[in-house]
Amino acid sequence: MRVALLFIDGVGIGSKSSADNPLTRGEFLVSRFDDGTGTALPAGGTWAAADTTFGLEGRPQSASNQTAIYTGLPAPKLIGEHLLGYPDPRLIALLDGHSIAKRIEAAGKKATFANAYPAAVLEHIGVPRRPSRGPDLELPPEVKRRIRASASALAMAAANVAMRTFDDARAGAGLTHDIDGALARARGMDVPARSPEEAAEIFWRLSADFTLFEHYLADEAGHARDMSAAVAALTTFDQFARAVIAQRPADAQVLICSDHGNVEDLTTRSHTRRPVPVLAFGPHDASRIKDVADVGLEVLRLVGVA
Repeated sequence: MRVALLFIDGVGIGSKSSADNPLTRGEFLVSRFDDGTGTALPAGGTWAAADTTFGLEGRPQSASNQTAIYTGLPAPKLIGEHLLGYPDPRLIALLDGHSIAKRIEAAGKKATFANAYPAAVLEHIGVPRRPSRGPDLELPPEVKRRIRASASALAMAAANVAMRTFDDARAGAGLTHDIDGALARARGMDVPARSPEEAAEIFWRLSADFTLFEHYLADEAGHARDMSAAVAALTTFDQFARAVIAQRPADAQVLICSDHGNVEDLTTRSHTRRPVPVLAFGPHDASRIKDVADVGLEVLRLVGVA
């Protein structure tokens, strides 16, 4: 079975009565609330609340929890802390040794990353990439100092999966992280505009046994405490996710997950300790998901990798 994983950064299960929760501003698929209610799911979809804390003190963070998702291991517990930002050597070692993409490829199946990035960024972080006619942009020194490889990029690099460039996005073989291309174009990038339906068609056309798409604008909006940006990010992701589900082939399962809470509570710029929703569409439900590491394990089970 093919598995599509749509990852949205920084979306927790919040309060339905909070005026500071953008998930109440629309009927988003990821609008799940702590009273057990939420938006009606199409196509027989199911959902589960996944723990993000792994029993540790402090706020869950992207580097360690995304490593948990992309390895199926309790990464924060293994390193003894929540780690923000980019993976450190401890998490890099976990990703290099236990990446679910690496395990899928080792089993003779295929993994792919639907996101397309500027070739210059991929060259700078040192991950395999597909051919490109040029660097797409020049990275200023201060930008280079800030950019490092994310957990998702390292998980794919461990499997020697080549990342897609903006040449792929222009050729209809990759998607910008903002899905519709609007933000990328506003920043001067030469990428096409995509409707949700067009983006979903591209997603399924390039899909493999395991296909990942990553969206992190909701987390950025949460850190900025920006309600308008949060609603816009959630709306774009929701329209795309619904189109992916509507176009789902019979031999595929769609999973939607996050790594930690954030945008569901705009009273703070920080991540929250709330659980996150994991949604499942296809022949299998979400009942086996207890924490975010279980998402990676579920991908392996569904793809058929022991």
